[in-house]
Amino acid sequence: MDDLAIGRLARALRHRLGIRQRDVGARARMSQDLVSYVERGRLDRLPLWRLRRIFAVFDADVVIVVRWRGGDLDRLVDAAHAQLGELMTRRLREDGWEVHPEVSFSEFGERGSIDLLAWHSSSRTLLVVELKTEIASVEETLRVHDMKCRLAPKIARQRYGWDVRDVGRLLVLPDARTPRDRVHRHAALFSRAYAMRTVAVRRWLRDPRSSMSGLIFLRTTTDVRHRPGAPSRKRIRLPRSRAPERGSADA
Repeated sequence: MDDLAIGRLARALRHRLGIRQRDVGARARMSQDLVSYVERGRLDRLPLWRLRRIFAVFDADVVIVVRWRGGDLDRLVDAAHAQLGELMTRRLREDGWEVHPEVSFSEFGERGSIDLLAWHSSSRTLLVVELKTEIASVEETLRVHDMKCRLAPKIARQRYGWDVRDVGRLLVLPDARTPRDRVHRHAALFSRAYAMRTVAVRRWLRDPRSSMSGLIFLRTTTDVRHRPGAPSRKRIRLPRSRAPERGSADA
């Protein structure tokens, strides 16, 4: 959807509510001129947060869609997600867990897929693993994970016949600066939702004795030059210009 189409949509929503540009501006705590700019499709200099606040007046969300001429954006993102899942699956199996990836479900209108559903038979413990290469929305991450944990025992019983006694929930993030900063910035929320952290989580995975809610940072690089917690960097090097030939005027 281009800028003009977004402007037409804003105008249509305003007309549907039967309010003036001045009313939208007052509710969004902005000037009427800014609302007018949006409706005319003049979005090039408008901060995204202002656009979202205006559409919030209409009870509408602004979702960004990135298009790339190569068409492989999903594959680029999925590669990092798959690597995180592979590493976590390997660790769980080493600790004696049975692991099933991408377990889809549809329960009374609630649909989705559990990234990793793990089962520890001796303790009858079910583990619901949520893999995140990045956290776009903290609230959405917590809400979706909570929903999956609520439905997981029924899914496990119906799908695999597991008699679940305890349920654990685990959020897995890459051990990099950006995810760590995100968690630190929302420390109160994450601490309440995921009380157990990396070292304690690893201890629990080896010997699950009760329910658990934890968060773990997982290194996804084997390069020894990277410090724990440091992001993996890709350096873009420009091709060097060819050195002038000996004896040339430039030399």
